[in-house]
Amino acid sequence: MILQDILYKVSIRSVKGSAHTEINDLQIDSRKVSSGSCFIAIKGSAADGHQYIDTAVANGAVAVVCEVVPAMLNEHVIYIQVENSAVAAGCMSHNFFGEVSLKLKLVGVTGTNGKTTIATLLWKLFTALGHKCGLISTVQNQIGEQVTLSTHTTPDAVSTNWLLREMLDAKCEYVFMECSSHAIHQHRIAGLHFAGALFSNITHDHLDYHKTFDEYIRVKKSWFDGLPASAFAISNMDDKRGMVMLQNTAAKKYYYSLKTMADFKGKILENSLVGLHMMVNEQEVYFRLIGEFNAYNLLAVYGAAVCLGHDKQMVLQALSSLTGAEGRFDYSVSKNEKVVGIIDYAHTPDALLNVLATIKNLRQGHEQIITVVGCGGDRDKTKRPIMAEVACEYSNRVIFTSDNPRSEDALHILKDMEAGVSVVARKKYISIADRKEAIKTAISLAEKEDIVLIAGKGHEKYQDIKGVKYDFDDKQVLNEMFELLEK
Repeated sequence: MILQDILYKVSIRSVKGSAHTEINDLQIDSRKVSSGSCFIAIKGSAADGHQYIDTAVANGAVAVVCEVVPAMLNEHVIYIQVENSAVAAGCMSHNFFGEVSLKLKLVGVTGTNGKTTIATLLWKLFTALGHKCGLISTVQNQIGEQVTLSTHTTPDAVSTNWLLREMLDAKCEYVFMECSSHAIHQHRIAGLHFAGALFSNITHDHLDYHKTFDEYIRVKKSWFDGLPASAFAISNMDDKRGMVMLQNTAAKKYYYSLKTMADFKGKILENSLVGLHMMVNEQEVYFRLIGEFNAYNLLAVYGAAVCLGHDKQMVLQALSSLTGAEGRFDYSVSKNEKVVGIIDYAHTPDALLNVLATIKNLRQGHEQIITVVGCGGDRDKTKRPIMAEVACEYSNRVIFTSDNPRSEDALHILKDMEAGVSVVARKKYISIADRKEAIKTAISLAEKEDIVLIAGKGHEKYQDIKGVKYDFDDKQVLNEMFELLEK
């Protein structure tokens, strides 16, 4: 494709060389550059692509897009200076891959909690309704039934557009994707055309990156502010910021709620370990998912399907048979002792509170709640004592352990968590840095019909320690401990 055409709608400051050059591919990683590539130098949070321009040129780049033009230029390379390289990458990818998001019905989901479940349920629902769909999520990416593991909640702009092209070529009609606050702020979804956008909720998270809660809200809201009038926007009326999110959007506005009048109104009639019995817009429905938080997720999914023109009755019928995403309130029961083990990705104070409150409501009364929980390293430290406080308040016993310590010392993270425990609750917890040992201890403490929650990692199949990802699967460990329990 000709570079000039790829640069359509990009804010350009200067051009050094001829933009009539043919480009073979776009790259934001200099190591992936080959002969005929256009290298886009992006200033990231961890590294600045401008430092790798010379490497990209040495590897065969014929064009460089950057915010700061290098002092030394290669006469055989075109240098395009732009206002913002990340935004340019989005627009260029959109153009290079054939404006693919305009040819699919692309629906995005943002919010602190619920993104993965909502996106996954949408994929399952529309697949059940007979459509071939794509999914871009924290757990995995899917093109129809073809699954690939994901490395980021939302990929970079080039990878996303390439993935969308693959989905279109595979005859997908709909694509459902998670849009994280990092991705919005870093313009990874710039240039994409969304048919619809959903907001789940916003609570304490990612303040290590956004610095303030107001900035975190502003970033989420900026996505809705930029939606076209042709799109629909659905928000949670029961969240304090639910209406704020949509106040400046040009998209058609819709709301869902369990507590007040809304376009998509739900009421929980019964909440048990078997599932949810609800009224949805005056229609009585049974769902296989559990908990109030999933009632909200189901309403968001129902609303999106209706906004996309599907029959309400058929949508509810299909939704009633669906299960949620892997590692989201994913439970199993030991054979003889009937100990309930629950794996959940809850890694924010609000998510942990929601899961524990749900478990507490599902108890018959005599069962103990034993919680295994940790906090990730190199992430928002302010939530660590809050997570510990929540765990102790809603559990009978708590085991603090490592999550993904990354470059931090797991013992230091545990100390940060322990600081949130009140004097009264100190007898409730113990700290065991080894996660497998912590899970084993929790199961050994459990008596008949007790409930063990293993929180924080959910679907993840690894533990990130000092830059190395070791194989680790909470569910596999839980099942191994259940087997030992029954012997």
